[in-house]
Amino acid sequence: MKTNICPQRGIRRWLLPLVAIGFGLLTLREGGAVLFFDGAARQAAGHYVPFVLWFNFLAGFAYIIAGTGLWLQRRWAVRLAIAIAVTTALVFLAFGVHVALGGAWEPRTVAAMTMRTLIWSGMAAIAWRRARVEDTH
Repeated sequence: MKTNICPQRGIRRWLLPLVAIGFGLLTLREGGAVLFFDGAARQAAGHYVPFVLWFNFLAGFAYIIAGTGLWLQRRWAVRLAIAIAVTTALVFLAFGVHVALGGAWEPRTVAAMTMRTLIWSGMAAIAWRRARVEDTH
């Protein structure tokens, strides 16, 4: 059973994994600052939604793991990227319900969740496409 995705050369091989890992590190830093330190980051966060913040913080670890797996060209990383995209979309939907029910929120949360959903949907699609190319070879 093959465990590697189609080998890529140059920028195509490392760009997607580095974006995922970098995004994960930034997510951990920013989310951790709000969750664990009572200071400027928490105050600047305003009316953050705790379940969204906790999800994004914990997802940061998954981003790094997925990025590492994509770097190593492992098939499980494709499934993880898809799972990240799907769960991010579901949390975004839950956030929408929270807002519709009158919960406090920040407009930047909409922008951030839109960005996260689009980025991970795109990364999952690219990773899946690369894996499918390998299946045809």
